[in-house]
Amino acid sequence: MTFPLSRTLDGEWQLLPIDAFRQGFYPLDDDAWLTQALPAHWQQQPLLERYAGKLVYRKRFAAHDLALDSWPPPQTPDQAQPLAPSARYWLRLNGIFYWSQPYFNGVDLGRHEGYFTPQEHEVTAWLAPENTLVVEVECPDEHNKLGKRMITGVFSHWDCIDPATNPGGVWLPIELIASGPTRIRQLRLHPEAIGADIAEVRFRATLDAAAAGDATLRWTIAPKNFAGAVQVVEQRRALAQGQQELAGTFDVRDPQLWWTHDLGHPSCYTITLEVLHGGERSDSHSCTFGLRRFEMRKWVAYLNGKRLFIKGNNYAPGDTRIATMTPERYAQDIQLAIDCHMNMLRVHAHVEHPAFYEAADLAGLLLWQDFPLQWMYHREVLPEALRQVREMIDLLGQHPSVAIWCMHNEPLYALDTKDETIYTIARAYVSVFIWNWNRDVMDRQLRQAAREHDTTRPVVRSSGEYAVPFFRRGTDTHFYFGWYGGVYGPLRAFERIVRSFPDNIRFVTEFGAQSFPNIESCAKFLHHDISKIDWEQVAARHHMQPNMFDYWLAWRTSASLADLVELTQEYQSSINRFYIDRLRFHKYRPTGGILPFMFNDSNPAVQWSIIDYWRVPKRSYYAMRQAFSPQYLFTLLNADTHPAGRPIDLPLYAVNDAHQPAPVAITARVLGPDGEVARVERQITLPPDCMATEVDRLRLTPERPGEYRLALALANGAELLLEHEYLLKVT
Repeated sequence: MTFPLSRTLDGEWQLLPIDAFRQGFYPLDDDAWLTQALPAHWQQQPLLERYAGKLVYRKRFAAHDLALDSWPPPQTPDQAQPLAPSARYWLRLNGIFYWSQPYFNGVDLGRHEGYFTPQEHEVTAWLAPENTLVVEVECPDEHNKLGKRMITGVFSHWDCIDPATNPGGVWLPIELIASGPTRIRQLRLHPEAIGADIAEVRFRATLDAAAAGDATLRWTIAPKNFAGAVQVVEQRRALAQGQQELAGTFDVRDPQLWWTHDLGHPSCYTITLEVLHGGERSDSHSCTFGLRRFEMRKWVAYLNGKRLFIKGNNYAPGDTRIATMTPERYAQDIQLAIDCHMNMLRVHAHVEHPAFYEAADLAGLLLWQDFPLQWMYHREVLPEALRQVREMIDLLGQHPSVAIWCMHNEPLYALDTKDETIYTIARAYVSVFIWNWNRDVMDRQLRQAAREHDTTRPVVRSSGEYAVPFFRRGTDTHFYFGWYGGVYGPLRAFERIVRSFPDNIRFVTEFGAQSFPNIESCAKFLHHDISKIDWEQVAARHHMQPNMFDYWLAWRTSASLADLVELTQEYQSSINRFYIDRLRFHKYRPTGGILPFMFNDSNPAVQWSIIDYWRVPKRSYYAMRQAFSPQYLFTLLNADTHPAGRPIDLPLYAVNDAHQPAPVAITARVLGPDGEVARVERQITLPPDCMATEVDRLRLTPERPGEYRLALALANGAELLLEHEYLLKVT
């Protein structure tokens, strides 16, 4: 037999909602059970669409039902020998929300915690011609939002997911695997040293051997998305009986580096480890791998030694029902990000489907990976969080796209972000600026554990941690000026932060405003007649924050849903450009990255996304694509209104993020009520990866009140790179 062999137990399972588990003993009567095709979340079952709590899964299968040509043939009950000579059989449960306890033919395999961490159990002694697998699964709602106990991140508490949604279920496949006498339980790889001719790769492999003896480790290094030679390396090792960890290195000749799509080609290898006994393969494990070095120096990114300005966004779960995501859907999302000139996505307070990371690897998109902690947790969660953060690193650590680990998103007092009462704001300020156990104790220990477990990547203690002079150095920051009126205030208040506390714009990972999706998407979950929309329902189920819109927009006077879409998308676009312009102006002085909030909707929603649930881009997507253009021309207006008769200075700034010189033609025109009143035309060459530079300045003194527009255009020969406008209100 050629090992390994793997068969999924996908397909129809039986489901039984229950108040208390019964240690694997449940009714034999099939009529008592519901059915569902797995992988899935239990709320996808029509009779369980609002269910939370405990549920039992059961599947009966015969060994021969899983058979292909090379799988062991069926056996009769009186045969006592193993299903195949020297074969070992393993049950692998890849992802279950949240606690699970499997029973294989009545044998308790132990309780497991963690939705993204796989579990694997040897079942050789219990595999029979006819088998029953029972899995007890528990995923309750988190009723104490300030003391959560499940490490599920945004899936259990967030202002962008329907609070009636529960993620419980078997969301990744369950597999039955056959190996030879030695099983590869886990493999970690990272580049140790990268030279022009040779790259040294360090590995750490966890093996489980049935008996002590010699083995050969055979490494096959095959180019995955580029042309090159296949390389094979063999190493002899002595194995002890039982589970053990082997560490060492192997060389890759003529190494091809992994780059982001905007710097080069994301060269990926398929690296396969085989364990051989006497020339026969006992097991193998393959993964996608890339050779690259990533580091942050004062919050400025360097990839393979080359400085890189980070532009990206926050990636919500691809779908609230993450089990439904497919490689094709992820490829679409990542292409939309790349088309928007993004080179990084922040996986916001969750671990995504495995297909997402593979897609990012192959596309050349960096990932800021959050550990699934969102807002506040009970102190008893710390030991489990320390275990799971190491498992997250083991699970995702070989992906070249994963560049940064972050331990916690916003460890602050937050129940409902729409709540801006004085008491709530005061508690939030104390938790942010003074002290809270989540950030100052738990997150500090998590960061230390992550740094020890992975010495190759930057580790951020918590996201949204402001720098306070003489008190706290801070991390990346979040700003919602122009949205949360009580906590932050008007948009221009951000400029005081920039002037007074510049360390707080080193790396900005959240800002934005909500907007409605396009009218065609709105029609899928909102009444077409705006007068018949239940706004309380939209707020409760679709995340709209009406009181925040009240601060800034006369949205309640909109005559139609189409008008409301236009009004809110225009406001969202202007908010995003305001921040991006100022952060691009401060490129490397000190800003190293811009990650607005947020990229996609996980469910039908009115929220901060620029791509709706059906992956239809909003107007703000196209506005952000312009603002993230590799060559960008912009101005910074110093006021929202300008008195007639007073001079207005309009500085023109240009920046180039590409690592090649960019010859460009610049055109700037001021259009007033009576036509064009000023114009500048210039041709310049922007240096590679340059900071924002003032390239010209328009000065005018408008005598007549009204609306004036500054129209900017940037071209490279006959190709128009950029065209956008700024509104000047003269009173």
